[in-house]
Amino acid sequence: MNQRRTAIFGAILFLATAGPSAASAQTFQTYRCSDGSQFIVGFFEYDPRAHLQIDGRAVTLGKRLALSGSRYSGGGVTLKISKTGTTIKHAKRPATACELT
Repeated sequence: MNQRRTAIFGAILFLATAGPSAASAQTFQTYRCSDGSQFIVGFFEYDPRAHLQIDGRAVTLGKRLALSGSRYSGGGVTLKISKTGTTIKHAKRPATACELT
């Protein structure tokens, strides 16, 4: 499991730094969801997108307009982060609540 997590972090880091310039600060967060899914999301200081590893694939989510909190979507995935909680909708499944691990 640790090798898999290391590989996932490496893939996210590679995807995020493969752009025009490398970000100087990053945050990685691991979530577990009530439907049994889990994902890792990376945020970089000068990049408004969220870089997600879910269902064995990397997905870059663009920041979208949200009335409260943050909302990101792309590649059939929607991530919502607010003070009341985090939800994700992916793979034609309904939105599900997720918690930091």
